[in-house]
Amino acid sequence: MKQDKRETFKRLAESRTNKILTTINLLGNLSMRSNYSYNKKDIDKMKEAIETALDKTWTEFDRGGMDKPEKTFKL
Repeated sequence: MKQDKRETFKRLAESRTNKILTTINLLGNLSMRSNYSYNKKDIDKMKEAIETALDKTWTEFDRGGMDKPEKTFKL
C-alpha cells in the first residue's frame, strides 16, 4: 500500500510539474512586445500571484495538508 502511494505521488508530481513548466514557457511568450501590450504593473501583479501561490504550496508540503485554493487570477 505504501509503495502504491509513492508511485501515485511520483506519477502525478512528474505530470503536474511538467504541465506547470510548459505553462510557464507559454507565459513567457507573452513577453513579446511585438505581439502584446503590457506594463510593469501588469508584470508585478502576475509575479505576485505566482510567487504567493508557490509559497502557499511549499508551506502546505511542509505541513502535510492543503487549504482551499485561491480564486482565479485577474489583472
